[in-house]
Amino acid sequence: MLPQHLKQIRVLMLNDKENLERSLFRLEQGFELQFRLGPSLQGRSVHVYTNYPIGGQRFERNKFHVLEWNYPTGREDDSDKFCSLDLKTAGSYQYYFGYGDKEQSGGGYIVVDPVLRVGAENQILPLDCITIQTYLSKCLGHLNDWTDRLRVAHESGYTMIHLTPLQTLGESRSCYSLADQLTFSTEFSPEGQRYTWSDVGALVEKFRREWNMLCITDVVYNHTAANSVWIREHPECGYNLVNSPHLRPAWVLDRAIFHITTRVAEGRYKAKGLPADITNESQVNAIRSVLWEDVYPQIKLWEFFQVKVSSAVEKFRILLQNGTKPDHSKTGGKKGLKIIQDPQYRRYGNTVDMDSALETFVPHSSSPQHIEECCNWLTQKLNQLNGEQNHIIQQHQEQAANCIVGNVVYERLADHGPKLGPVCRKNPLVTRYFTFPYQDMTLEQELQLLDQPDKTCHFLAHNGWVMADDPLRNFAEPGSNVYLRRELVCWGDSVKLRYGNGPEDCPYLWAHMQKYTEITAKYFHGVRLDNCHSTPLHVAEYMLDVARTVSPNLYVVAELFTGSEELDNIFVTRLGITSLIREAMSAGDSHEEGRLVYRYGGEPVGAFVQPSLRPLTPSIAHAMFLDVTHDNECPIQLRSALDSLPSSAMVSMACCATGSTRGYDELVPHQISVVKEERFYPKWNPSASPSSIGEVGFKSGIIAGKVALNKLHQELAAQGFMQVYVDQVDADIVAVTRHCPSTHQSVVAVCRTAFWNPKTHQYDANVPPMFIPGKIEEVVLEARTVERHAGSYKKDDSYINGMPEYTVEIKEHIPLEESAVVKRAEVTSKGRSEFVQEITFQKLTPGSVIAFRISLDPTAQKMVGLLRFYLSQFSPKYRRGSVADEHPPEALQKPLAQLMSKVTLADLNFLLFRCDSEEQEDGGGCYNIPGWETLKYAGLQGLISVFADIRPNNDLGHPVCANLRQGDWLIEFVSNRVMKREGPLAQVGQWLAAMFNFLKHIPRYLIPSYFDAILVSTYTTALDATDKLMSSFVQNGSSFVRHLALGSVQMCGVGHLPALPPLSVKLEDVPYRISPITGQKEQCCVSLAAGLPHFSSGIFRCWGRDTFIALRGLMLLTGRHTEARNIILAFAGTLRHGLIPNLLGEGRCARFNCRDAVWWWLQCIQDYATHVPKGHKILSCPVTRMYPTDDCEPRKPGEVEQPLYEIVQEALQRHLEGISFRERNAGPKIDMHMRDEGFSVVAKVDPATGFVTGGNRFNCGTWMDKMGESERARNKGMPATPRDGAAVEIVGLSKSAVRWVVELHAKGLFPYDGAKVHRDGKELFISYSQWNQQLQQSFEAGFWVSGEPMDPNEKHPDLVHKKGIYKDSYGASSPWCDYQLRPNFTIAMVVAPELFTVEKAWKALEVAENKLLGPLGMKTLDPDDMVYCGIYDNALDNDNYNVAKGFNYHQGPEWLWPVGYFLRAKLYFAKKLGKETYSKTLTLVKNVLSRHYTHLEKSPWKGLPELTNENGQYCPFSCETQAWSLATVLEVLFDL
Repeated sequence: MLPQHLKQIRVLMLNDKENLERSLFRLEQGFELQFRLGPSLQGRSVHVYTNYPIGGQRFERNKFHVLEWNYPTGREDDSDKFCSLDLKTAGSYQYYFGYGDKEQSGGGYIVVDPVLRVGAENQILPLDCITIQTYLSKCLGHLNDWTDRLRVAHESGYTMIHLTPLQTLGESRSCYSLADQLTFSTEFSPEGQRYTWSDVGALVEKFRREWNMLCITDVVYNHTAANSVWIREHPECGYNLVNSPHLRPAWVLDRAIFHITTRVAEGRYKAKGLPADITNESQVNAIRSVLWEDVYPQIKLWEFFQVKVSSAVEKFRILLQNGTKPDHSKTGGKKGLKIIQDPQYRRYGNTVDMDSALETFVPHSSSPQHIEECCNWLTQKLNQLNGEQNHIIQQHQEQAANCIVGNVVYERLADHGPKLGPVCRKNPLVTRYFTFPYQDMTLEQELQLLDQPDKTCHFLAHNGWVMADDPLRNFAEPGSNVYLRRELVCWGDSVKLRYGNGPEDCPYLWAHMQKYTEITAKYFHGVRLDNCHSTPLHVAEYMLDVARTVSPNLYVVAELFTGSEELDNIFVTRLGITSLIREAMSAGDSHEEGRLVYRYGGEPVGAFVQPSLRPLTPSIAHAMFLDVTHDNECPIQLRSALDSLPSSAMVSMACCATGSTRGYDELVPHQISVVKEERFYPKWNPSASPSSIGEVGFKSGIIAGKVALNKLHQELAAQGFMQVYVDQVDADIVAVTRHCPSTHQSVVAVCRTAFWNPKTHQYDANVPPMFIPGKIEEVVLEARTVERHAGSYKKDDSYINGMPEYTVEIKEHIPLEESAVVKRAEVTSKGRSEFVQEITFQKLTPGSVIAFRISLDPTAQKMVGLLRFYLSQFSPKYRRGSVADEHPPEALQKPLAQLMSKVTLADLNFLLFRCDSEEQEDGGGCYNIPGWETLKYAGLQGLISVFADIRPNNDLGHPVCANLRQGDWLIEFVSNRVMKREGPLAQVGQWLAAMFNFLKHIPRYLIPSYFDAILVSTYTTALDATDKLMSSFVQNGSSFVRHLALGSVQMCGVGHLPALPPLSVKLEDVPYRISPITGQKEQCCVSLAAGLPHFSSGIFRCWGRDTFIALRGLMLLTGRHTEARNIILAFAGTLRHGLIPNLLGEGRCARFNCRDAVWWWLQCIQDYATHVPKGHKILSCPVTRMYPTDDCEPRKPGEVEQPLYEIVQEALQRHLEGISFRERNAGPKIDMHMRDEGFSVVAKVDPATGFVTGGNRFNCGTWMDKMGESERARNKGMPATPRDGAAVEIVGLSKSAVRWVVELHAKGLFPYDGAKVHRDGKELFISYSQWNQQLQQSFEAGFWVSGEPMDPNEKHPDLVHKKGIYKDSYGASSPWCDYQLRPNFTIAMVVAPELFTVEKAWKALEVAENKLLGPLGMKTLDPDDMVYCGIYDNALDNDNYNVAKGFNYHQGPEWLWPVGYFLRAKLYFAKKLGKETYSKTLTLVKNVLSRHYTHLEKSPWKGLPELTNENGQYCPFSCETQAWSLATVLEVLFDL
């Protein structure tokens, strides 16, 4: 079992309705695959099913089981929940998932690669180390000669041999036309001896153990040789005229064409211009006239598709005479004549559906005259339909003529065709499409056989391929006209096999092929699926399952010609194909060939280090990249002999499996035909002479070069040179770099291709110089194809011989000075870390290759080693290539985790976050990437967010990467900023500076990846330190909880100036610092920013309302109790007029213009007392008063001090007394937009109801505080949402506060049980319990909107717009405002649930859900309201009163923080309504929260916004991350 940080884990996110069956997911054995829920599925009861076998059971494709869910953290949300598979078995596996009554709402496949082993020690052969060579088995001779012939592959450095099928071949002798799939061909046994499969198996095992070579062979499932004995005994295994009668017309045409062949061969069409020897176009065109004049009229194919009119009409007439009525259940009462195709395809076998005829042709009466009239109509219609069928057949015949002519042109006239010569029986006009196992007879006699099933069952369709056909369609099945239209490129030696849908459809064939598969899998290490794209998928799937039962680590390769990667993936995923064959010969020039090298493997040089746990991403199929395949044309014919070596070198440099076909390395100048070749391959003799025919050795062809290239290919793969760079130097020269990301060694191969023969093509004599970064250690190899005098090529009769006139000049492992290819190499330095060597070539002739081994210059090499050494404290993956530091600098002597354990959360705010305006206070700013954008934060998160997008895609072209390569500015910005701080944070800065110092001495192309590695290590260590400083709720919470808790670090910081007024010096645990401005000691408490970036600095950072709405979530739940206490007490010191300021302005510039902040403050004191151990002690904490009286100037700290409970009492007493004042400095100085009346602040308790009421229509004292600003629209100075009267959330908050002080008093923790007030000139005492009861009694009577016409509590039935809701306010100056549906009542539900009747509360919550709930936030106004507008645009100034200058800020846009209260209310009341309601609510809550989690993860700000426009659309005027948005969502998770 691997340690957790090394184990490779891939995460597949499941999304509703997402089918990934066309995506390829490749995994290795030993990987863990985790399934996690995407946002669309979170909260639902999802089941994941897979057919991956559990606990060593046998794999059964159709046997699925459910995976268990793991909950690594609590169950409060689904962000971390996963189910997993430990992958230990190779193959293709399916998964699907569903929820509720949907069994399947998505799914896909995964492919697990096999592990291949070689040698006596069973060492692993990595897939990228494979180099394969193909052999046509029939050219190997007797089995006892195979070792000498196959030794060529071993000595040439190949690690795998591919043998074409070893079974008995059909009479065509094609390697892929097998007469018997089960027998080892007798041709491999000498006379008097009989070798068997076990002898082959012994030889294969010997190669594996002694040569470290594996062997694979083909499986051919599509067809069998036409002369297979078993197909005669079991004709049902093919497509014949009995089981596939739709082929009868095509058979008739096929026989007719065969008879033309005999006539043409006998010269009977000479007079028509069609001789036996066809040599020109006019003779070809004569074929058309023969077809149209002689053949088509004779065979009358249309008759197979027509109705016999007279008999159909006669039948119809009898039905009419008998008064038969149509069966409406069949016709559905619809008119329209239906013709039924005869399933047996007899001439005129089609029939009329009489019900449709009776429905369509209805006589006016039963008189003979009317019946006759109807029959005439039917006759007309049937003649018309027969005509249409005739037209379709004419089109088929037209296509058939085109295909026949095209075939003749290719086979007899085309330069690149086989030029078959005169038409004769051996070389017919075109290949026959069907077998005909009988004596010759005339066409007329043959056509009579159609009625004899015992004969027609032996007319079997041949196989072949169809140009541009859909590979998922079987062209021999009904519905396809390929055989009739002659579109099949036919293999006349093979019969297409008919499997049906499963073994029950053709038992013999399935059993036969299963045995064949078992034999192959038993004796070979892998299979090549021949003709894979036209093998029925379900057949190949079944057979490979059988094969993997025999050999679990079966290596499966295939060549696919589907024409699209997406279609390729269907085959790769369903069949579990390990490698797809790709061919360098498909490239038309060196540029395209280079692109293929880059495409088929590896990552870019300088790629980022990826985490071990990461998302599973779709990939392309693993490539087996061959210079040429055995069934394609010879490169020497298409290019030149000189190109064999450089193109091979390019292939060898590819980071995938590679290979070739036997004959390529020996420069055989023609294709070795899989059908016609019968000569033997030469044997191996190391000292064979160049002109030797029956033997080859190191001097033959390019073998010597291939040995070196194969060795290099394996070494690069085995040693982890997984990064690839391809450079097109000029039109013919390609340089391929393979780089090892841990040792930073590179091998660069410079290949000069020769696509055109140098004898006829003029190559440029000037080869451009090359600039190679780093130090050239050696020339690994240099090789040139050169001419020699060893005679010229003459094709031998017995052996497959190559061209003796070329050989390879090769030197290996030489110093640069000894190179014959390089003229000189000069070292140029590019900056302090860039060693660049300029290479000038002298003999890089077409057909040559040179490969350099390059390392970094010694200083850079050492620096990288040290850097990796220090990075290995974070992950063992950096150990390789690391060098221990003998003299560690002081800054690096302690591990980072130790340094980080000393920092505070306030320090972490500086290290991780701080937006531009926060930094500017300190005289800095966030880093700007020229030509791109400014980072969101100056702290690490700013970069981490950017690299989160760059890293997975290795986007090294990104402007940030370019900036890092160009200079050290960003590196120095990160470390210098932290180093300037004091204490432990400065030590973290020094650690960063010391680490970055190494970066400055390594090549610039490596800097982005190592910078990222340092960054990620520092960031994750900082997150660990953050967790340790937080509450157990956070430490044991889900990823979502921890992400949200990070919002506490993001929002809570200490600025350049203290944002909070001073606390009493008698308090303990108050942090101090030396002021950067005065040099004096000062308090430095953290303050809570309202939102970033707009409310983060200066006087706009701290707001009473925002602070206390966010405080419980961001500070109390995260365990920041002391800091929370300090904030509560600091604000307490600013109480004035019985109110807490809205805008704090350090207390001195405070504005007391909001009615709700004091109640949120009181709620937080209550939350502190209940949440924090011994929290009630806060009530006795001393508060230093800034405004002990309403009208005094700010007092000095410590001048007037009172315990907190006195201030609480003062706030309550002043409300009972009634608050009324005019703001100081009223006018444009403090508010440019407000009208004069708005500066009058009123707040009081209504004696009739107990409700806290106040405000007027010219001010806005609650959180919905938008003041009109547009003169043009005439809304300036008018609040959009005054919410005067009693706002519902204030009533709820006041009820909560009063209830709490009653409880406190009862416990002896609060000295007051009420307050004295003056009313009508008298002093009265109002008890808190009396106030508490009054609120309880008045609330639903005043706020519930029943919508009942006779409701005695309803004062304005005419204003009711929505019923079953709670009013937004009570007693507003504009009464209709009370009745607007807004989300504020949910706040009251959470803080004072006792005010609500459960059933009514639930009803109102359902209305809110249906009308107000958006993807992320709550609509701030009912969308049915006439002034609703969901799009907030603060810059728009027009004539529209309702929207100009963002007037609709709270009139529709979806704010996030109310969602927290809505969900908490929903959970609270759902619990009261029973289990079923609660479980449904849980689903809703988790589903809503999942969208927040997704946003949070993707947000570069790592936060939740203030608001969105309607339906969750992005709003550019919103804060990107808002304290109360994060806090209230965190509170929901706490409740869960």
